[in-house]
Amino acid sequence: MRKSILLTTVLAIFAVAFMSGAQAGILPTNLRFTVIDESGNVVKGASVTLYENEKDYLNEKNPIAMLKTDAKGRVTFKKLSPKAYYIMAKKGDKTNEGGGEKTFKLVSGRLNKINIVIQES
Repeated sequence: MRKSILLTTVLAIFAVAFMSGAQAGILPTNLRFTVIDESGNVVKGASVTLYENEKDYLNEKNPIAMLKTDAKGRVTFKKLSPKAYYIMAKKGDKTNEGGGEKTFKLVSGRLNKINIVIQES
């Protein structure tokens, strides 16, 4: 009985500490993109560029970062602010232009996940 109460107390303290850490910004706000083509296949080696605002996105200037997708078609941008961003994904003649250029407002302290579809323009 005592072990059960102790275990419950320890788990409750851990849960409160974890939630407080997320709210206090201790946990990073990350953003993972999975790039897929119009057939739903993951795209390895696509360039994914992240922009802070629409003006920079439209002019393709001042990117926050640019990463290439891995074998699973994924890239992860780390330690971001919890806000919306603009994305440019490209590989060869395929891009995400015309749809899906802006993210939702990121949730603080979480790994936010988004799929990006690229196709011929």
